[in-house]
Amino acid sequence: MASLPVYSWRLAPDGLATRRQLRAAGLRPGGQDVAAQVERPRYRRGPLIAFLYRIELALPVRPMTPAKAAALAKANTARRTCPTCRTDAGYVIPASLGTCVPCAYPDDVQRAA
Repeated sequence: MASLPVYSWRLAPDGLATRRQLRAAGLRPGGQDVAAQVERPRYRRGPLIAFLYRIELALPVRPMTPAKAAALAKANTARRTCPTCRTDAGYVIPASLGTCVPCAYPDDVQRAA
């Protein structure tokens, strides 16, 4: 098994990019193996590691289909709908609350009114 080349933070050679950098350029890894990794040191913890892919082997991002767009819209609507009062909260319901803010803190809403 061959080991990956490891580069220090901001010292990777041209022609390699992370997934986020590929996505910003409208590309995706496209099934290729990881070409290298970059490490960013952290104080008192292990380094942050990002995998690098070859840009010339990357493929274009697949276009959004109408079915995918509809599924994404449905999922986002479900994230905004309060399970208690069944209304659109206008924001993504926090997982820590599980309901919209007025349902989570009904006493505060009554005092404000």
